[in-house]
Amino acid sequence: MHISRTDLNLFVVLDAIYSQGNITRASQVLNLSQPALSHALARLRTMFDDPLFVRQGATMAPTQFTRSIIVQVRQGLQCFEASLHSGQRFDPRQTQRHFHLGLRDVFEATILPPLLRLLAQDAPGIRLSSVRVDRRDIESELTSGSLDLVLEVPSPMSAAIHQQRASRDRLVVLSRQAHTSLGPAGNTSMSLQQYLGQQHVLVSSRRQGMGLEDIELHREGWRRDIVLRCQHYFAACRVVSETDLLLTMPEQYATIANAQFSNCISAFPLETQTIDAHLYWHASAERDPANAWLRQQLLALMHTPQL
Repeated sequence: MHISRTDLNLFVVLDAIYSQGNITRASQVLNLSQPALSHALARLRTMFDDPLFVRQGATMAPTQFTRSIIVQVRQGLQCFEASLHSGQRFDPRQTQRHFHLGLRDVFEATILPPLLRLLAQDAPGIRLSSVRVDRRDIESELTSGSLDLVLEVPSPMSAAIHQQRASRDRLVVLSRQAHTSLGPAGNTSMSLQQYLGQQHVLVSSRRQGMGLEDIELHREGWRRDIVLRCQHYFAACRVVSETDLLLTMPEQYATIANAQFSNCISAFPLETQTIDAHLYWHASAERDPANAWLRQQLLALMHTPQL
């Protein structure tokens, strides 16, 4: 099989069915009729001599062969698209793109509102999907093209993944204003002894393991009393507003999540390293003008005080 005899549009169809898991949704994404998409799938099956997808209820499940080639297919499509755009003058107002971002809830709350305001004004044709990605999967998700950009804490990556520091934050402690031990107005300059003398809520997406604040305390030989472990800072802020538990969290998100609860915010009573966030993208997207433009906007917004 020679590439000159291959319809490259078929690979776009393959990627759409893989991404959507459904013929109807894939046809809608590509703006093709279902018969046209089914015909393209039949050609793909003949070309590769493999079923490629097996129907399981309403879902088209990829075969092992499809899973083995999808990364290379997506890398090729990304390179083709970047080549097509590299010589063109980029106009964000005329761009029609759908970007998939890897964001934790902390970054969703801080970055999405100002980013959507900016897009509505400067790039109304851009659509976004925000998903949670495990740190161990960042490289594979960017490599496969499942994600365009990821905002996460610093992690080691191969040379194929480019990254840039996007923000720097610090830990703060939240307590309710009527805390029985810290006074009627809370405590804006909490000592380490006061901090360790209280009970705490820990926010983590993991079922077990220490939080960043516990790692810092452990280095100094300290341990706090955690009576609640939950998944989201917003829920933890409400718990703090109605109990004497303390919550330790990043300062930028604290100003947002705590807005309706009016808990007291004080500095974390131990000198710690700053909390950095890095923006990640694949090398194949480096010269994609739309990706580069969105990266610039994200970095500018992340460096804007009090998002």
